[in-house]
Amino acid sequence: MLYKSHPKINRYMFGKYTLIALLLLLCQVAWAQRMNSVTGRVIGDNGQPVSAASVVLENTRYGTITDEQGNFEITRVADGTYQVRAILLGFTCEPQQVTLRQCNTQEVMLSLKPKASQISEVEVFGERNKQPEKLDAITRLPLKPSEQIQSISVISEKLIEQQGALTVVEGVRNVPGVYTYATYGGVRESISSRGFRGIPTLKNGVRVMTDFRGQGFSTDMQGVESVQVLKGASSVTMGASTDLGGPGGIVNIVTKTPKFKNSGSVSFRAGSWGLIRPTFDVQRVLDKNNKVAVRLNGAYENGGKFRDHMSNESFYFNPSVEWRPNNRSTLTLEMDYFNEAQNIDPGTVNLSVGNKENQIYDLPSDRYLGFESDKTDLKHSTYTARYNYNLTSNLYLRGALFNSNYNSDAIKTNLSTLRADAEKGINTEQVNWYRRSIAHNSTREDNSTVLQLDLVGRKIETGKINHTFQVGVDYRYIDLFQPTYNSIAVDEINVFDPATITHTLPENLPAFERTGGTQSYDYRFGATFQDVVQLTKWARLYGGVRYSTNKTRSEDETSATTEFWNPLAGVMFTVKDGLNIFGSYTNSTNPRSAAVVDVNGDPLGAERIDQLEAGIKSEWLNDRLRFNLTFYKINNKDMNLKAYTVDENGTVLETGYYIKGGNDERKGVEVELTGRVLENLEIVTGYAYIDAQYKDHTTFVPGSAPNNTPKHTFNAYANYTISTGLLQDLNLGAGAYYLGKRPYNDWTIEGVQYHNIEPNTAPWHNKAYTIVNAQLGYEFEKHWGVRALFNNLFNEVGYDAYRSNFIDRIQPRNFSGVVTYKF
Repeated sequence: MLYKSHPKINRYMFGKYTLIALLLLLCQVAWAQRMNSVTGRVIGDNGQPVSAASVVLENTRYGTITDEQGNFEITRVADGTYQVRAILLGFTCEPQQVTLRQCNTQEVMLSLKPKASQISEVEVFGERNKQPEKLDAITRLPLKPSEQIQSISVISEKLIEQQGALTVVEGVRNVPGVYTYATYGGVRESISSRGFRGIPTLKNGVRVMTDFRGQGFSTDMQGVESVQVLKGASSVTMGASTDLGGPGGIVNIVTKTPKFKNSGSVSFRAGSWGLIRPTFDVQRVLDKNNKVAVRLNGAYENGGKFRDHMSNESFYFNPSVEWRPNNRSTLTLEMDYFNEAQNIDPGTVNLSVGNKENQIYDLPSDRYLGFESDKTDLKHSTYTARYNYNLTSNLYLRGALFNSNYNSDAIKTNLSTLRADAEKGINTEQVNWYRRSIAHNSTREDNSTVLQLDLVGRKIETGKINHTFQVGVDYRYIDLFQPTYNSIAVDEINVFDPATITHTLPENLPAFERTGGTQSYDYRFGATFQDVVQLTKWARLYGGVRYSTNKTRSEDETSATTEFWNPLAGVMFTVKDGLNIFGSYTNSTNPRSAAVVDVNGDPLGAERIDQLEAGIKSEWLNDRLRFNLTFYKINNKDMNLKAYTVDENGTVLETGYYIKGGNDERKGVEVELTGRVLENLEIVTGYAYIDAQYKDHTTFVPGSAPNNTPKHTFNAYANYTISTGLLQDLNLGAGAYYLGKRPYNDWTIEGVQYHNIEPNTAPWHNKAYTIVNAQLGYEFEKHWGVRALFNNLFNEVGYDAYRSNFIDRIQPRNFSGVVTYKF
């Protein structure tokens, strides 16, 4: 029997549930009425209302955005005392305190002032309590260095100016464990870290010279706002280990952009060896509403080469504009152009027979082993467009487009030892006779483009935890053309006898002939997700993953696309405010071509490099002083290694196939203390220990270190400013940089040829050196400043080299003076 409801019962039930719903709604309204609220208005320094500004109760989830009249209302706020602040890019706001109790409504008036109206507290590492400009180009997250689980150091414009750094290498000497790999005749700056040769150097987030060996490039420091050094693997944001995701790290050169203030400066520097260097830096706000600003930087340099018969001339120009069409969005456009012509220094020679010992010849500064026509011709430009759009106070879209054009050519002198010749009296027991030839040097037309698109959230709450996350994609395109030419034999010289050395090429020398060249195209796509989860006030979890594809195409040929994944995981514990302990794991992928096959002809696939990192990050004295301690271990296991066999005569032969094996290991510790110890005393100091070894290798001797890897590096710098008395505003600075001894070749096992290394021969070690510099500066009449720079005070003799070539001496003792006028 089916039950049939009665109409009266239905009406009764409907009325009952309706009454309950109404009662619940009334309770909700009543509860909302009982909660507290904060209302008010946000105005600018001109008294006009500011729309689309974020208003937050600090350290809570409460927040809103102002309407067209600048009004706001934050409702349903629990009882308590709060700091109310308005937030808008390019402006600052003094917070106001409110206390809410028992259904109270508090009304406040908040005022936004342009940041240009305040003097920012700039330290030697940059501005306090702030993410460094453009750091998100390489980390993709809106976090300060102290909040990242990677080792990050920042060299600010202030430190660069104090020390008078003219090269990137001079700047990164302030970072522990970062050192010069080679200068290739004094015309490029190849930088290494953690035992990896030539880590990538970027400008504004894009790789300039795409050579996988990290040969570096030269640039002008006038337009540099900061140099950011991220050590260890960045594969989760940058991709393959053969590109920007290499396990050694990244150096990012950040150029200057408008700060929305009217200011400028001009300077003139003169120094040893005919150095002449005028510079300028001017920026202006173009409208009354503070929406458009421009900045122009420039420099010209001539001279400064310590060796006779060498010249240097360069021109640099760096314009930029920033537009804030509304209170939600910012568009920044910048261009960076560098044109340089300078002589390449063949350097000196190692007089050791068979290149087995360190017998570097101390070549006098007035002796040049090349020709005056040995010159680089470099034209380099970068273009950057960055756009940020704030969806809410905690969520924003970020887009960035980078492009680099790097065109270089050079003629250089090559030196090769002569064999024994009784007629000429040449004795191989005293290797001082060399054959000279000339050749093109690393000629390339290098075009790189990078596109990044990100959605970023800052402290987005889900329940009782909040997230800072990034999800985004990036695309890289590289167009590289490398022509090749023949080399031309010229003459023979005795490096001991200046009479045998001419610096003018002989007449009727044949012209160079094009012998070939390569045109290649690289396409690299990546999708990245990162999330920083704040579990409690003292515990934070980090997680991330990247999917990457690499495709390389040569002219008329296509290779298969390589796909791979790279994870990141870490944790950070806050012991107390400003003191964090962290640990992380990440890996890098080395994609290999299909030509790398095993004994059966099957591809061996990509290699993986694992990294563990842990340490302490701390901030002291209101973030005036930072102390960091980092431990790391990097292992490259299951590498694709060439297989060898030994014939009946004991000769080692390549088999043509590869095997899986090996375990190249890097481990070490880095200590860094940077900031302001006293109000008028700034310090930058650091130490690094690197233990890098080849292990279980078919090419290199187990236990031997990679080429050019020092065990110890040390840096220290202090600047003291006199704040009272007759010498007020006089500042004195001094610093030292120590680079330990390092092997200048790899040590191969018996029978294995590699880079023309004699098998089973221990490499010679380049001696350690210490550079001591000093500075003296004085500012007067508010606009004028003078600075004296004393470099390599004790005239230390030291060398950087690429294996046994380009043995380049560090600059001898030199002096320069700078006059600056600011307006």
